Amino acid sequence: MSSHHALLLRFEGSQVMNQADGQQKNLVQAIESLPMRGPLSCLDQDLLLLKATSAASLSCLGECLTILQLSARHNINAQPVYSHAPPSDNVPMWSIPKSPSGERLRNGGPSAEPSPSPSLRKKDTRQNTAEDSLEVISVSDEEIDAEDNVEEDLDVLEDQRSFILQLCSQLKLGMDLTRVVLPTFILEKHSLLEMYANFMAHPDLFLAISTGSGPEERMVRFLEYYLTAFHEGRKGAVAKKPYNPVLGETFHCSWEVPRDQIRPLSGQTHPVGSAGRETNTRSGQEALRSGPDFYRVRFVAEQVSHHPPVSGFYCECAERGMCVNTHVWTKSKFMGMSVGVSMVGEGVLYLRDHGEEYVFTFPSAYARSILTVPWVELGGKVTISCVQTGYSANVTFHTKPFYGGKVHKITAEVKQNSSGIIVCKAQGEWNGTLEFIYSSGETKVIDTSKLTVIRKLIRPVEKQGRTESRRLWQYVTRALKEGNIDLASEHKHVLEEHQRSEEKRRTQNNMSWKPKYFSKEGDGWVYRNPLWKTQR
Repeated sequence: MSSHHALLLRFEGSQVMNQADGQQKNLVQAIESLPMRGPLSCLDQDLLLLKATSAASLSCLGECLTILQLSARHNINAQPVYSHAPPSDNVPMWSIPKSPSGERLRNGGPSAEPSPSPSLRKKDTRQNTAEDSLEVISVSDEEIDAEDNVEEDLDVLEDQRSFILQLCSQLKLGMDLTRVVLPTFILEKHSLLEMYANFMAHPDLFLAISTGSGPEERMVRFLEYYLTAFHEGRKGAVAKKPYNPVLGETFHCSWEVPRDQIRPLSGQTHPVGSAGRETNTRSGQEALRSGPDFYRVRFVAEQVSHHPPVSGFYCECAERGMCVNTHVWTKSKFMGMSVGVSMVGEGVLYLRDHGEEYVFTFPSAYARSILTVPWVELGGKVTISCVQTGYSANVTFHTKPFYGGKVHKITAEVKQNSSGIIVCKAQGEWNGTLEFIYSSGETKVIDTSKLTVIRKLIRPVEKQGRTESRRLWQYVTRALKEGNIDLASEHKHVLEEHQRSEEKRRTQNNMSWKPKYFSKEGDGWVYRNPLWKTQR
């Protein structure tokens, strides 16, 4: 294609889109100018559907035009300048978490100097205070979780569809939905904090990372764990929204992992990490509590901020000398016939006995077909990197193309950064079958549907603190299980009003909120008593 044709496509395409945009706005104004009642009202379902679908169609056409323009520019060896254009797999750029700079960020956000590795950190002993230690939760009170992490796959009822249509008609494309109150009937029966814990449904794969015989194997094992973590966190085909955690809400749980399920390091004969050393107090305590046949993995999450809605969660296995510290907040956008949720933030896996940190990001989630049977897909590009070893992994969650193509597709590769050599490739579906191809030529297939799910251990509601997720939301959950949407909405409203009144009281008294378990560092949040502060 010539330069003249490329410029013509850009000019005429923009003109057509401007005309279409103007006509769509006229349509919206004409509908909204109709009376509220009567034979033809602005709340007529067909008109509301026309209003929503016209906005969605216009958005799709805009994306197609951008792709054509980029293709034309590429053919004449021009550099694209539209940073908002979606990549070839149809993933909007806004859905991909970005770092403020090209430099590596530690979990606390950007800093003037790189964060020291765990082996170089100050070797101060953790204080096991009741205020900020995992010991405040007694594992002896925990029981195997009896709740099923499954949501019923129901069609949207007619009256519910009418409500969604009204909601969609009031939203604009790209609008931030963070503060939009969504209907109770689309809620899952658990908090977002608990959903993060469900990503640890395979703690045996998590613990296996530390047993890798070298840096390459540990990165590959991290990738295996990462790619298999999403299917249990997104159980069920229907798209529903977990409860928005209220400020100060917490969630605690743990897992017992059979020791014989964890592949040991080469030549290791002692079951405990770091060549059999149990040199810190917490490791000894955990060994006693877990018993001789199990490792204990502990998890705590807390809603540390309300605007923006930031969650912090921390997971550790002291015996294996490993922990994960993560901060993440969700940013939702209206996209016509779907809703996109960006996961902004990052996590860091610390392997104390290897002196390694693995920094990773998260994909975005999309609720598609919100007027019929909503379903979830993941999209975007995420990275996993370890500065200490020089290995990194790139993962792409592919969204379904407009025509044809598979759903839930992912591709990934692990490489040695200095040489650029690819040591592992993976492909498949994040909620189906995954194939790993290693540099040795060997292959491995993992069927996520056949992986053993280790149920979490959690204290009964009556033994939980008043701000813990299941106790806090127990009446909303009970009403939803009984199918009483109105009662669930009432209980939800009470919680939201209490949060607003508390926020107003703090503002009037010039008080700032102080989280219980996490402290702010840079742009992120870090658990107050992390494993890397343990004296080795």
